[in-house]
Amino acid sequence: MILGIETSCDETAAALVTADGRIAASVVSSQAELHARYGGVVPEVASRRHLELVTPVIREALSEADATLDEVDAVAVTQGPGLIGALLVGLAAAKAIAWSRKLPLVPVDHLDGHVASLYLQPDPLEPPFLCLLASGGHTLLLDVRGYCDHELLGTTLDDAAGEAFDKGARLLGLGYPGGREIDVLATPRRTTFPLRACRASTSPSPG
Repeated sequence: MILGIETSCDETAAALVTADGRIAASVVSSQAELHARYGGVVPEVASRRHLELVTPVIREALSEADATLDEVDAVAVTQGPGLIGALLVGLAAAKAIAWSRKLPLVPVDHLDGHVASLYLQPDPLEPPFLCLLASGGHTLLLDVRGYCDHELLGTTLDDAAGEAFDKGARLLGLGYPGGREIDVLATPRRTTFPLRACRASTSPSPG
């Protein structure tokens, strides 16, 4: 069984996964409400919150899986890309567990982890396939040829799609996370636009 720890941005997460790709437990603690007042993730605030949450989240994941650290065979942890302070919290926690239990420590690339999630139960996807990866800070098009073999076909030249949504929403006064707010407005049920956003887009230009 693998214990996975993820703290690359504003979510503290831990999961337990079996050798055949079954998710025995997955616990995610989001900081979205904490950062909403700033209109985006504040790295220092995120790091401090990870410090408070990482141990309880790991304990909850073990409890959810009805497992103990004695049943863990390896510890995997996000090594990047991400916010450096946030990453360090997860790395420190993973190193401490691995060292104290004499377990292998497996550093994982954040983006490789997104692709690898497609291999998990209950509906694992087998390569080859084309993968559009659109996380908050990264947008990539990948040619996935095998479980450990993929080629980058293209990426954005400036902002990732997720960042563009958040920045656009901030300019329109829609709040954070912006992607969710824009998605709500884009659904057929909503035909009106918030007044505060209309003021920003319809005010007359000087002169």
